[in-house]
Amino acid sequence: MFFRDIIGQDKAKQRLINEAQEGKIPHARLFCGPEGTGKLPLAIAYARYLSCLNPGKDDACGTCPNCVKYNRLAHPDLHFVFPVIKKKGKDAVSDDFIAEWRELCSNQPYFNMDTWLKEMGAENQQALIYVKESDEITRKLSLKSSQGGKKIMIIWLPEKMNADCSNKLLKLLEEPAEQTVFLLVSEEPDKLLPTILSRTQRFFLPGIEDEKIGEELSKQFGIDKKESISIAHRCEGSWLKALEAIHLNEDRELFFELFVSLMRLAYQRKIREMKQWSEALAAMGRERQKSFLHYAQRMLRENFIYNFRDPNLNRMDETEKNFATRFAPYINEGNVIDIMNEISEAQKHIEQNVNARMVFFDFSLKMIVLLIQK
Repeated sequence: MFFRDIIGQDKAKQRLINEAQEGKIPHARLFCGPEGTGKLPLAIAYARYLSCLNPGKDDACGTCPNCVKYNRLAHPDLHFVFPVIKKKGKDAVSDDFIAEWRELCSNQPYFNMDTWLKEMGAENQQALIYVKESDEITRKLSLKSSQGGKKIMIIWLPEKMNADCSNKLLKLLEEPAEQTVFLLVSEEPDKLLPTILSRTQRFFLPGIEDEKIGEELSKQFGIDKKESISIAHRCEGSWLKALEAIHLNEDRELFFELFVSLMRLAYQRKIREMKQWSEALAAMGRERQKSFLHYAQRMLRENFIYNFRDPNLNRMDETEKNFATRFAPYINEGNVIDIMNEISEAQKHIEQNVNARMVFFDFSLKMIVLLIQK
């Protein structure tokens, strides 16, 4: 990754470049902000710039020996730590999955935990950073820089560290090895130890500008300007959501129909049809069920906001807006939180492999009562 590969975030890139040129490089930086804003790609581009032998005014040179090694993310002084699954029932370390990690970062640098779990073949396993990893971090950073420059440790999702690993990392942050730079990339920084937070310089990355997302959508997928801006506006500054919008258009239409059908059936109290609705959803795969519930949450939030009559606040397409003109009045201060909580409960049960028919039928029955709350 180069700075030029990062979508938008011009102010953030310029700030990092300026600090590097001025030699004001903190030994530990925490990249945080909403998902899909480019935190990990930016951390990698920043690491490349710090390692480049001939850095330019706006980016790394791309041709020096260090940059050539960065093309494969295989520079000997660049180290990665990230959540992993157990191997053969035993705790694993990041290097056990480094080939998969490098391939994903190179081919699809904007990704989330779900994508990484699929890349590892996790199935239903949970990914963590185990205490065994802290010994690997210590060992790697105890070695001298092979190229005479900085040793850079990028830790993706440090909040996934177990307690013992976090405590060992704290000691390294308190007494960092010479020429060592830690780049932590977090989705939930509040879950980190306060002592770790206090020893890092927080670098917040805001949502990507709609215009930049629109430009990238047009460039990559050939979408006309009007449609690309419309999609970008609905994505809340997240490139991941923009990609989902592109690849899940058919599912979005299906999810919209399912959402509208449920709300109408619940309002009309058609129990038999609601049972059939639940069975139709239960017949889908678990990932699509989770995607539908995520879509339902978004639609509830958008319909609640629609009541404020400010078009700039809404991120719906025309079909969804037309439905909102009639449905939004039923989503209000008296029920929006309760409905959101019920969807979250359904999401949790689907994750736990609870019988999907029961989950969705129970949820649909509760909607009968919640829709009439004022």
